[in-house]
Amino acid sequence: MKNQKGFTLIEMMIVLLVISILLMITIPNVTKNNSNINEKGCEAYLKMVQGQVQAYKLEKSTFPTAQQLYDEKYIVDKQCPLGKDVVISSDGVVSLAGQ
Repeated sequence: MKNQKGFTLIEMMIVLLVISILLMITIPNVTKNNSNINEKGCEAYLKMVQGQVQAYKLEKSTFPTAQQLYDEKYIVDKQCPLGKDVVISSDGVVSLAGQ
């Protein structure tokens, strides 16, 4: 019986302890940066929508509304990752609702 291969209970507990410590370190960092990640995603989405506004302007010779961009499949959502609505002014400037 002494030649059997496998892990002892102590070895398994040490592995679980190491995994637990790694999780305790990484999870708070991810949740803390979640809002920052969403803000960056929102900024990138606004830049993409601005590009789609320019593409629409080139094709139709007029600035669209966010609803027109959405209806004609230029964009897939009228909200950024933070859940705020995208607004397009009459001169084609893209911003978030309330800003």
